[in-house]
Amino acid sequence: MGIGTSPLPRPSGGHGTLRGSGGGDPHRPRAILLRPGADLDGFRTAVRSLVAQDVPPESVTWSVTDSPGLFGADAEQAPGTPLVLPKPVAALIPQVIPHRDPERYGLLYALVWRVCQGERHLMEVGSDPLVHRLHRMAKAIGRDLHKMHAFLRFRRAEDRGGERYVAWFEPDHHILEAAAPFFVARFRGMRWSILTPEGSAHWDTETLAFGPPGDRAQLPEGDGFEAGWQTYYESTFNPARTNLKAMRAEMPKKYWRNMPETAAIPALVRAAAGRTEAMIEREPTMPTRREPARAVAAMADQDPKTLDELNAIIRRTEPLVPGATQAVLGEGPVGATVAFVGEQPGDQEDRQGRPFVGPAGQLLSRAMAEAGIDRGASYLTNAVKHFKFEERGKRRIHQKPTAGEVSHYRWWLDRELEFVGPKLVVALGATAVLALTGKAIPITRARGPFRFDRHDNRFQGFITVHPSYLLRLPDEAKADAYAAFVEDLRRVEDLRRELAA
Repeated sequence: MGIGTSPLPRPSGGHGTLRGSGGGDPHRPRAILLRPGADLDGFRTAVRSLVAQDVPPESVTWSVTDSPGLFGADAEQAPGTPLVLPKPVAALIPQVIPHRDPERYGLLYALVWRVCQGERHLMEVGSDPLVHRLHRMAKAIGRDLHKMHAFLRFRRAEDRGGERYVAWFEPDHHILEAAAPFFVARFRGMRWSILTPEGSAHWDTETLAFGPPGDRAQLPEGDGFEAGWQTYYESTFNPARTNLKAMRAEMPKKYWRNMPETAAIPALVRAAAGRTEAMIEREPTMPTRREPARAVAAMADQDPKTLDELNAIIRRTEPLVPGATQAVLGEGPVGATVAFVGEQPGDQEDRQGRPFVGPAGQLLSRAMAEAGIDRGASYLTNAVKHFKFEERGKRRIHQKPTAGEVSHYRWWLDRELEFVGPKLVVALGATAVLALTGKAIPITRARGPFRFDRHDNRFQGFITVHPSYLLRLPDEAKADAYAAFVEDLRRVEDLRRELAA
């Protein structure tokens, strides 16, 4: 574990007031004032100044105040320069800063001081008391973050902007700013606020902001989702595995009052013994298993003679994964020279009942037009016929179908292509390739003309990316990726003309 190039970067400004830090005796006492909570920027500023002046840890007193500018113009602070520390040290500092222990700043400065004095491999000495203590503090922060991720519960509210979700949480340490990005990533499409006794975090789907402490009284009353979650929890509670000690270890009682499902725990525990006895006395039964193969065989027995008859079967069939509004059928003329196969319908396709009408479909239409392909003369369909999604607030977020779900819908796709009879089939993305070949094939390796052997080479194949892939790319990569996609479609058009001749 050698020396890394992880400097303590320059702060955003204003933190870490240093008193008595001019030239002269480095052993003169210094007093550092930092802001309440996890003042990482203030600590970095102070450490650079202290190290630049060769001030040992025993000469520094670390304090917390709501007014870090307490000493005003009388405070002298050497600017210092960013420190190049071993990577393990640079990584440990932000992990320990949120700890509630008032000695954390002094302990961290002692670590930095020793490293700067030549103990570059100090972090490798697990038996060192200072290193051991700091590692324990970092683990405590990790546990606190895990509890916040696991035990925080949002409730639905309404404000002038519409739907908003609010949660109350009481962390053991100063972790709000460290925890908030997790909830941004998980609930990016929702407007939410997290209230704590020390501060609050607010996300408006674009910007994360931090504010003053919240009050539990600001939490909305329970909503319908909360009631549904409690019902779900009760239905999954296994009385035969009731272990109160383990439950308290995994879900400490201090969090119970903020979690809707815990209201049901006392009654469930009281009834556990009786429910367990009833389970033991009940005669064993074999679980009912869903067998997709039988469902597919039943469809095949209907033996549709035309595409319209096949589509009628699809319309009558329930989605393999419940929730979709309707089956989304293929669109285009029977006898089309080229057919495009995507993954599955999206939100707009499910609502309108037509393929490729959402954002990805609009991008596909634009690219087809640039490549000279007539969308109206082409056949467009999907490997999976129903929309699979996860609800987040009012949004329905696409979920990738599994290999088993692709296999379930493959009979439809095979018969559909038989009835349409294209000479060229374009697979848009990995799921379409899986449906047409029965194998997972990387797009980057197979992109371009391809033979779908599973179909006895009844048609020429071509593999390219799905247009939704382009929408997910960062802005700086989109232009080149889109140009490559259009070039693929130009090759498709050239093949179509050859095959139509």
